[in-house]
Amino acid sequence: MIRIGPYLLDNILSLAPMAGVTDLPFRLLCRRLGAGYVVSEMVHSDPRLRGTRKSLLRRNHEGEAAPVAVQIAGGDPAWLADAAAYNCEHGAQIIDINMGCPAKKVCNRAAGSALLSDEALVARILRSVVNAVPAPVTLKIRTGPSPDQRNGVRIARMAEDEGIAALAVHGRTRADRFNGHAEYATIRRICEAVSIPVFANGDICTPQEARHVLNTTGADGLMIGRGAQGNPWIFRQVLHYLETGRILAPPRPDEVHRVLIEHLRGLHAFYGEHQGVRVARKHFGWYLKQRPGGQELRNQLVRVRAGDEQIELIDAYFGAQAQRAA
Repeated sequence: MIRIGPYLLDNILSLAPMAGVTDLPFRLLCRRLGAGYVVSEMVHSDPRLRGTRKSLLRRNHEGEAAPVAVQIAGGDPAWLADAAAYNCEHGAQIIDINMGCPAKKVCNRAAGSALLSDEALVARILRSVVNAVPAPVTLKIRTGPSPDQRNGVRIARMAEDEGIAALAVHGRTRADRFNGHAEYATIRRICEAVSIPVFANGDICTPQEARHVLNTTGADGLMIGRGAQGNPWIFRQVLHYLETGRILAPPRPDEVHRVLIEHLRGLHAFYGEHQGVRVARKHFGWYLKQRPGGQELRNQLVRVRAGDEQIELIDAYFGAQAQRAA
């Protein structure tokens, strides 16, 4: 099992923080379906953004089980320290620092994985945040700025020395973005170099891949990101495989129907109908990607503007699927 500060996690599987994806409805759903640990979407450390609707929604943890983990992003040590303290005052029990995001709009502001190029700044940020809060602080990184500058081992050792409680490592560099395949050799060297818990992240989309990454890296846990998009069942599937060596049957169509409606209603309630209908559109593509007639249904769903219409289309689709199966 994995311990982060005083918190013993339910299992070794974590949902990776993903901006625009891991909102409260999705985190609650993944926890219910087997994720042992989830982290919020990143919240920017700029204090001027705290009152925006987006920031307020990202700080909503209503109904979340402990530990509540909030990811903060930015490049200024003082702002990050202040953001960590502010989020702890508003319910965060673990603070996670984002040094893994490769998005241009984040890196162009000297945040996310851009920070890996300045190790002295990394040290100042880690020290400032750890000293600012009583809560455990974790760190999400990539293996380095570029394939010829993989400094992940040095960053990991620095993180442990500065009091970081756990580490998540995506097996690509900043320059790689999400291209090619994740490499796990650097993650293995990081696991060998530090004694704090390490989550391996990158290209974990099946139970077999999960086992391979654990065996290859020697990591304490796994962090699953894109593999959970449209497939929140991946957590229970991976757990079953790791525990028994057997592949769990995929969810039946009626369960997919039920979970999709649950997720959809959760988005409508969380964001309000207008925004919830829009946010749901990205999820439809993931849920329906491999289903017969899924693309046609998605094309219909993205055109409707009312929540009830989305639900009616989904109900009709799965009802027709059940009739054909019968």
